[in-house]
Amino acid sequence: MALRNGSRKISFEVLSVDDESEPNEHNRRKRRHRASKRKKKLLDCADSVDPHMAPLENGGACNGFELDANRYSAGGGSVVYEEVREESVCAVAEAREAESEEPTAVRGGIEGFNFGILRQRNVSCGSSDDFPASVVRDEKEEGGVKASQAEKPTSEPDRNVATKLETVESLDWKRLMAEDPNYVFSVEKSPVTYFLEEMYNGNSLRSTTTLGNENERERVYDTIFRLPWRCELLIDVGFFVCFDSFLSLLTVMPARIMTAIWRILKTRQFKRLSTMEISDFGCFLIMTCGVVLLQRTDISLIYHMIRGQGTIKLYVVYNVLEIFDKLCQSFNGDVLQTLFLSAEGLANCPQESIRFWIWRFVSDQALAVVASIVHSFILLAQAITLSTCIVAHNNALLALLVSNNFAEIKSNVFKRYSMDNVHSLVYFDSVERFHISSFILFVLAQNILEAEGPWFQSFLINILLVYVCEMVIDIIKHSFIAKFNDIKPIAYSEFLEDLCKQTLNMQTEGAKKNLTFVPLAPACVVIRVLTPVYSANLPNNPLPWRLFWILLFSAMTYVMLTSLKVLIGMGLQQHATWYVNRCRRRKHHFHED
Repeated sequence: MALRNGSRKISFEVLSVDDESEPNEHNRRKRRHRASKRKKKLLDCADSVDPHMAPLENGGACNGFELDANRYSAGGGSVVYEEVREESVCAVAEAREAESEEPTAVRGGIEGFNFGILRQRNVSCGSSDDFPASVVRDEKEEGGVKASQAEKPTSEPDRNVATKLETVESLDWKRLMAEDPNYVFSVEKSPVTYFLEEMYNGNSLRSTTTLGNENERERVYDTIFRLPWRCELLIDVGFFVCFDSFLSLLTVMPARIMTAIWRILKTRQFKRLSTMEISDFGCFLIMTCGVVLLQRTDISLIYHMIRGQGTIKLYVVYNVLEIFDKLCQSFNGDVLQTLFLSAEGLANCPQESIRFWIWRFVSDQALAVVASIVHSFILLAQAITLSTCIVAHNNALLALLVSNNFAEIKSNVFKRYSMDNVHSLVYFDSVERFHISSFILFVLAQNILEAEGPWFQSFLINILLVYVCEMVIDIIKHSFIAKFNDIKPIAYSEFLEDLCKQTLNMQTEGAKKNLTFVPLAPACVVIRVLTPVYSANLPNNPLPWRLFWILLFSAMTYVMLTSLKVLIGMGLQQHATWYVNRCRRRKHHFHED
């Protein structure tokens, strides 16, 4: 068995039949006769073949078969048909055993007839009525090998064979539409029918929206009604807690310091101070240093420098100062806690280690003074910037509020928050609300000192605009933060309960979040602003009288601040007690149910 140069064509020796195996002359004539019949069939097929197919005499094709004249060989009185397909020699041998009566190769010479070699191609040449591919086998074959098992398509294209389109049956339009009902629906539908079906088939927005449920309805009403008033109530209570702490710094702390000094003077002996007294002296020192340095600051120079900037620069300056304000507020809270810890260690330390605790307290005190002074200058610059926008006549305040508040919405609403983060964010808003109030007090003091003509009405309108914008922006921000993070309105009630417990000093050390507010820097700014107002209203009397009026104004101010402190503090105590008891009763009824 030999292959021609590695090709897949079967050689003459494989397909030829040995003369010794067929000694009978009668069988030889019978095979010769059968071969002649097959030639006639091929010639008839060549006459009736599709006109696009090449003629047989030139090595054409018929019904998927190709005659190659160049492959024809005549010698030794024999004609050889070589089957050129991707067929192994073993498959041919098995086919020969199954067709022992019909060998593929036919001996006998056809003198002078240049017929050619039959090749079967993998070409669709019509329907199932075309000439079968079994011309190389007996038509009366029973249980033989199928032609599809002995054939594989060639990977090399043959240009002598013309490709034909698919049958008409495969391109039947009705059958295609019957197999794809959706396609029939979209093709056969008229524009009027389509529009009428769109009118009567459910919701007009059904392709882009879905039917809601009760939970979606509750979310809508939570966002619009239930959450805003809870959020605003929490921010307002936080604002009054900050205000109460601010008033405590201006009223309770001086009273404690005067009591400690009076005790020392009365007993005429120095006794180690308590933790509260050391902490109060430390806070008083911080506030004194801040007020002294702010008194040496020329506010008018800073005011004109900021006023000379454009609206866009004012917006940038205000946002930068606001960012540093939040950073300093957070850092100063940690610094003040460190200072109070050192004060406690200094008050309770043994005599042997008192020097170590003194140096530790001094270092913490110096750090607290520096941090508080920096925060005070930032708040003063922020107050001057807001005053510049209010006094300006080119709608700079409106541009500042719109740009700043919507930037705040953009930076907060579309983020993922946990419950603790939302809790801290509400407290930051309460502190920010108090800082804005201190800025407005600065603007009022500046108008009292420098404004000319009727200014109070425009001042009230601008202040109302600032507060309303701040309130609306906070409500929108927290409503959509709660919506996007699946936070229920009851969570803000829980935040308020925690704040009330903090007001009543019921919070344990393991509490997750507390409202942290350091009023030292705002107090320095307010004192710096109100001092020129008092100085401008002092009578021009000799020094003793001036000292008298200073003491009188200071005493009156202290009494008013103390009265306000008592009023706000007792109100917060009453509200916190009522709210905590109410939450306890609600939880008790819930557990009973």
